[in-house]
Amino acid sequence: MSEVNVSCGRQRYLGNKGLIILIAVMNMFVPLSIDLYLPALPALGVEFAASPLLVNLTLVSFFFFFAVGILLFGPLSDKYGRRKILLLGIVLYTLASGLCAAAGSIQTLIAYRIMQALGAGSMVAVSMAVVKDAFYGTTKNRVLALVQAMAVIAPMVAPIVGAFLLQFVSWRGTFGVLIAAGALNLLASCFFEETLPLNQRYDGSFWSTFGRLAVVGRNVGFTGFLTVFSLLAAPYMAYVAVSSYVYVQYFALSEQVYSYFFAANSFFAVIGPFLYMKLIGIVTPRQFTYGCFLFTAAAAVALLTVGSLSPWCFLMAFLPVTVMESAARPFSTAILLDQQKTDIGSASSLINAVNTVFGSLGMLLGALNWGNFIDGLGIITAVCAILAIGGWCFLLHFKVRIEGL
Repeated sequence: MSEVNVSCGRQRYLGNKGLIILIAVMNMFVPLSIDLYLPALPALGVEFAASPLLVNLTLVSFFFFFAVGILLFGPLSDKYGRRKILLLGIVLYTLASGLCAAAGSIQTLIAYRIMQALGAGSMVAVSMAVVKDAFYGTTKNRVLALVQAMAVIAPMVAPIVGAFLLQFVSWRGTFGVLIAAGALNLLASCFFEETLPLNQRYDGSFWSTFGRLAVVGRNVGFTGFLTVFSLLAAPYMAYVAVSSYVYVQYFALSEQVYSYFFAANSFFAVIGPFLYMKLIGIVTPRQFTYGCFLFTAAAAVALLTVGSLSPWCFLMAFLPVTVMESAARPFSTAILLDQQKTDIGSASSLINAVNTVFGSLGMLLGALNWGNFIDGLGIITAVCAILAIGGWCFLLHFKVRIEGL
């Protein structure tokens, strides 16, 4: 790749390709941590005599505190450098994965998942900041799209692996896989070289470091655009939270067959980033934005009308949400990073944290007692699509300045 920011220093051991792979791997840990044990959720509830809502807190707590970890470690990486914060996060994640495997109750599992999430937040916050440190221009956009495409391979494969593991081990064995993955990532990250020079680091106090989040947040174009696109995360994560109940309990499929349907949906998430790369030179950014929101609205209609008829109808009805959410992620991230010339770690933190908060809200709403999880998912999708379209029109009406649009 030609558009590499050489001022940040080249990676002598990893090289540019190795750095991109490392960034992609770090972004795979969150979907792995969520999706690997999705097939075991009903069995987990039986073992701990816990309700679906309480079991889903092992997902929601992870996702919410993942956002906290992003907000905590992103600004710190602007002050102390990327490498130290990254290694700290990987160690925390790997240690917490071991504690999850040994959890004796649903409450302790939730607590250890919070620790695990904080470590994952460090990895994602640093990895996105490294993209801005090391790449620029069209190369940066391609890297973001490639990382997103590789990251969605994890939710495609994870449930199948998880269902396969459940034939031989309990849900605890899935956390053994995460321990091994964390250890391997730690080993690879030891070869990562710092990308943020000392003269570009924030030189304020420890506590004032977190005030940089407010500085970035006061950028109306950044915050408005981020909020509008983060709404797409809510229905997607609601699907993640309730899909096992829909397929296993509502449609009476086995855990293994459920994993195939979940993988099929995740396969189409891979298409999203490539769709973005293909269309962004053909349609304008504004047209791309409208397309994301309108296709999401169409999916809501499909879920509410035909989604309950069969597993295949449910899969096909939700696919537009999957494709649009995965296409919107690299598109919106590239636009948002262009809004900031400094405080990139803080900007990266806010991008991922706000997406995660909306995703956590979607998980909570999805697990409510709707009577029919599919109808609930349709309502969540419809409301988010309407709010996103309304917010986008608001930004255009008041001519809020957004670089790149």
